[in-house]
Amino acid sequence: MAAKKIAPAEQTDDDTDDPHRPLVEVRDMSVQFGRQHVLRDISLTVPRGQTLALIGESGCGKTVLMKTIIGLIHPTKGDVLFDGADLSKLGDKELTRQRIRFGFLFQQAALFDSMNVEQNVAFPLRQHTNKTLGEIHRIVLERLDEVGLPETTLHKKPAELSGGMRKRVGLARALALDPELMLYDEPTTGLDPIMSDVINELILRTRKRYPVTSIVVTHDMHTARKVSDRVVMLFPIAHLKPKDPQMIFDAPPSRLDASNDKRVTQFINGEAGERLMEMRDLADSRIR
Repeated sequence: MAAKKIAPAEQTDDDTDDPHRPLVEVRDMSVQFGRQHVLRDISLTVPRGQTLALIGESGCGKTVLMKTIIGLIHPTKGDVLFDGADLSKLGDKELTRQRIRFGFLFQQAALFDSMNVEQNVAFPLRQHTNKTLGEIHRIVLERLDEVGLPETTLHKKPAELSGGMRKRVGLARALALDPELMLYDEPTTGLDPIMSDVINELILRTRKRYPVTSIVVTHDMHTARKVSDRVVMLFPIAHLKPKDPQMIFDAPPSRLDASNDKRVTQFINGEAGERLMEMRDLADSRIR
């Protein structure tokens, strides 16, 4: 049975800032697009201050889970609560108010090509605050300094920046409103090993500097091991039996190598194992 949903009206001023309540709660949640089942019976609690790495093969639902957590996708079944509130039950104004508590670093940084660096980082501040131009400029400089970018980048367009610099500008923008929940979608994809580790260090530094909870979707096992307190691995529903759990690992990263699940060990070691044969057999069964 699905857990009872908590509507906003049921919350009181007394429990709004409960420090012991998890920031994110996913209860028996499933997501389906037409006939395609992407997430099935997911239950997950993310305490405040934790950094959670979501790993798994392409198509296993990692990004869908992240988007469902922040209300961009509504679950087909079950509950997703952010700080006790069911985002799917909120009106537009309240949903907007809640979403400014999120920071999102997109896979390709998602900067506005027509804006320079200063305008990109300032965008959420202009949209959601009444700060003066001087205050916004000061915050932009502070955030760029935090991600290791000099003032000389202020007037550059995204096309003039390297991939690593674009990622850092995206991170500066995500941090502009001092979010409570940071979401990183493949933060090191497309970067060389050195710049990838620069991004990892920035994720760690962000956690030390701000009281932030983080969810990191990644294929990069170095990132998962280095930045997270906890690793959750999802497995594609298409390769599961009907009653098999989709979450096949949930533990600190130090326990990854001790897993007895061959699907986990094959993934973290980058070994196909029997997967090629399994994929062929699955395709054959669908043709029949």
